[in-house]
Amino acid sequence: MKKRGFEKITNYQKIEFSVPVRKTERSAGYDFYLPEDVIIKSNAVTLVPTGIKAYMQNDEYLGMHIRSGTAMKMNLTLINSQGIVDADYYNNEENEGHIMLLIYSFNKNDVHLKKGERIAQGIFYKFLLADDDDKNAKKVREGGFGSTR
Repeated sequence: MKKRGFEKITNYQKIEFSVPVRKTERSAGYDFYLPEDVIIKSNAVTLVPTGIKAYMQNDEYLGMHIRSGTAMKMNLTLINSQGIVDADYYNNEENEGHIMLLIYSFNKNDVHLKKGERIAQGIFYKFLLADDDDKNAKKVREGGFGSTR
């Protein structure tokens, strides 16, 4: 049984790019590579596709973080600081669990990123539940990006 990992979404299966990997033995994060060239608009938020979906255990989430080198050298950040990818986002009907990044640019000019560049990193986290959490009714995910209500 698979525990956690990454897969290309269907629309990106035929595109050559790397699935997220850890670069060193002690790295916490899995580097995400751009599957295509992207233009990040100046002083604006750009929705950036990764072509990747992630599967994990029910008590885990994938935290998405901008790479520190990307933040420092390119003046880019995730608009929500950390993106949270829930376990039930995987293979949802709306977008197959496609992980998208909301990137904000502090630059005066647009930033051009090339296919294959490392843009973000994902870290798998365990989470805890509050007392009596099981007494509250839970909905089944309906939708994809930004759909949890």
